[in-house]
Amino acid sequence: MQELPWRWGVQGKIFVIGGLGYLFDAYDIALNGFLMPLLGKEFDLSLSARGFVATANLVGMAVGAIVWGAIADRIGRKKAFSATLLIFALFSVLGALSPDYGIFLLFRFLAGVGLGGCIPVDYALVSEFSPKKYRGRILTALDLWWPIGVTLCGLASTALIPLDGNWRWMLATMVLPALLLFWVRRGVPESPVYLTKTGREAEAREVIDDLVERTGATPEPYAVPEPVRRETTGGVRAGVEQFRRLWSHSPRITSVAWLLFITIMLVYYAALTWMPSILKEEGYGDTASFTGTTLMSGVGIAGVLASTWLVDVVGRKRLIGFSAPVATAALVVFALVLDVRTPALVMIAVFGFLIQLTIPALYAYVSELYPTTLRASGFGWASSVSRISTGFAPMLFGSLMWPTLGLPLTFTVLGVVVVAAVLWMAVAAPETKGRELDADEVTEGPDPDPGPASAREEVPAP
Repeated sequence: MQELPWRWGVQGKIFVIGGLGYLFDAYDIALNGFLMPLLGKEFDLSLSARGFVATANLVGMAVGAIVWGAIADRIGRKKAFSATLLIFALFSVLGALSPDYGIFLLFRFLAGVGLGGCIPVDYALVSEFSPKKYRGRILTALDLWWPIGVTLCGLASTALIPLDGNWRWMLATMVLPALLLFWVRRGVPESPVYLTKTGREAEAREVIDDLVERTGATPEPYAVPEPVRRETTGGVRAGVEQFRRLWSHSPRITSVAWLLFITIMLVYYAALTWMPSILKEEGYGDTASFTGTTLMSGVGIAGVLASTWLVDVVGRKRLIGFSAPVATAALVVFALVLDVRTPALVMIAVFGFLIQLTIPALYAYVSELYPTTLRASGFGWASSVSRISTGFAPMLFGSLMWPTLGLPLTFTVLGVVVVAAVLWMAVAAPETKGRELDADEVTEGPDPDPGPASAREEVPAP
């Protein structure tokens, strides 16, 4: 599987289908920031009450990331891959029809539960179909769908501002594409890596042989290793068991994954969800405030492209360690020059570029730290704890940090915790560039030397 040639008509299709689900995740989270000022006006909400829009959605995603990560590791990537978007689409429709703010928050939470499973499931599936020598770039390129989703959300939301009930239309725009993607996902094969690990050898061989034929690789004999048998549990017990296994596998690696996710995503979500409100409070109109956030995400597309190249040149750890602190510093400068529009918009763009250098490398890095049996749940737990922390952050940001500390000091505090997280990563976790994907143990110690070849490999153009 990991030695097959890359073909855009084979693994590339899975990359696109997985990426579209990731696009919806980005669109939905960005939508919180655009909904907050509009719902605040319609329901006469305070700043802290508006923060519940993002809190309900992100906490729902945290629950979904835990639940669907564990489910995907047990029932398979394919079934979980399809079900997440169906649940999201259903509750997005109901959210658009909400009669009051309380019901709206409930449906945003439930939509988040569905969509929260997309990232851990999608990353596990795409990584397990990707050839080893291209895997770093494929996983970082997957994050390209994120700024595209945020940018599309900004453009669509800006266009819908003149309509009556504009926030309802903003929710409704996602439903039909989500249902279409759900239908397309039904044709994605189950991961043969997952099938092998769960003892379904005949099914694994069928998928592998088909992939060998469709990629044009030379057929070779191969052995399917015996799976490691473990007792299985369901429901909450499954999540608890996976939690225990993650920390017993490696406390250092799991702590690094969690701290990186919490701190970096806290900075990003704070900027993403509150940027329209920050600009509006500074005197920007609805259209101008929405445009500022769209600028941040649009420039982020270039950041992802750069990250896709740099991740195999400088490595995951160096890229995260440089870009994350500098991105947060750009937010501090933004807060200091906020009353001057041109410099403020420039710093928004700088932050958008730098943070999208960081996040693709982070996602690729964490997904590579765990073996196959823990990959989806390991990523899911790291994602979920960050969603819980960032879920309550919008409420605290609007009710406590921004009013009490002011924007410059608030972003400075966030920068300090980011620096602490990357310093712990530097000493506690290995570099994964060039490492075998299915290594069941990660060596904790000096970074492995992957050799110069991995830095020279490139994903062929479509």
